[in-house]
Amino acid sequence: MLKSRTLWISVGVLAVLGLIAAVALMWRPAIAPIKRPTSFDTAQLQRGARVVEAGDCAVCHTRPGGEYLAGGLPLVTPFGTLYSTNITPDAQTGIGEWSLPAFERAMREGIARDGHFLYPAFPYVHYRRMSSEDIADAYAYLMSGPAVHAPARQNQMNFPMNIRPLVSFWNLLFLHGEPLTPLAEHSAAWNRGRYLVDGPGHCAGCHSPLNLIGAEKSSEYLKGGSVDGWEAPALVGLGQRANPWNREQLVGYLRADVVNGHGTPAGPMRPGSLSLARLPASEAEAIADYLLSLQNPHAVSETTAQRSPSSPADHSSGALLFSSACAGCHAPAAPMREIDGRPGLQSTSALQAASSRNFLKTVLE
Repeated sequence: MLKSRTLWISVGVLAVLGLIAAVALMWRPAIAPIKRPTSFDTAQLQRGARVVEAGDCAVCHTRPGGEYLAGGLPLVTPFGTLYSTNITPDAQTGIGEWSLPAFERAMREGIARDGHFLYPAFPYVHYRRMSSEDIADAYAYLMSGPAVHAPARQNQMNFPMNIRPLVSFWNLLFLHGEPLTPLAEHSAAWNRGRYLVDGPGHCAGCHSPLNLIGAEKSSEYLKGGSVDGWEAPALVGLGQRANPWNREQLVGYLRADVVNGHGTPAGPMRPGSLSLARLPASEAEAIADYLLSLQNPHAVSETTAQRSPSSPADHSSGALLFSSACAGCHAPAAPMREIDGRPGLQSTSALQAASSRNFLKTVLE
């Protein structure tokens, strides 16, 4: 009888301790609101503008036709639809009452000022790898902008992901890593490129496959993913392909140029490349140096490896469609080829890829 009572007491104690641990894991304190700071150094604001651009903040936090950084853009995920939030310095609906420590906690841990968990669609997994200086500069830039009153739209998340505290368990599994430090064996440009790719640029968020609960598969870093119905191609082995990239081509592509032999960014990559185009060219050059150093040990031709051969009827109808709809700009003798460098479609990356998805999306959308 005594042993049975002792067992039940032990079970009860463990249950209480487990509950306390779960509550501790799922609760974060609020950080006191502040009065919006308004005085910042001009040089810091210039640096902050570059950080915000490199982090693609406006791409997600500005909806079409909406105010700059006022949020409201729908982000469709496998777990439901999220709406980006207002990151202007409005006190009621934005981040105007956030202190720098509150902002840095959000960037590194995914916790809002009032203590609620942010969904990992906000790439704090990558932003936590940024330097404290860059985060402070981004904060200064955001706080210096015009305040826009724009209340957050209600998210439409599926059960159980509509229960925000459960994100704490996701964080426990996947929120790792510290701010990046330079590697001495590599050049300053290579280290800068690595920082931009793995930190503010959060490239792996699209260009790496995700697991069933939306976390990047670390073992398949930059080996390709999908976003909004588009294929985000692998970024490893770019120089090893049947239609390889060189540094000049990759820099131009990253800066939204039309690149002979590869085309120009489209889909979700387009606004990211336009952001990079607003930064000094050295940023895109650094990213190119880093990406071109990433080898694919299992490189295979991506030209026709996964395609079925087409029939003569397909060739005939395809030729007719091309001559009637595409040749005016893309045929070898088309004037547009000379005027703006419009590429021949047969050599673009979208058509050289194993999947035709991106080419079809480009044509249809």
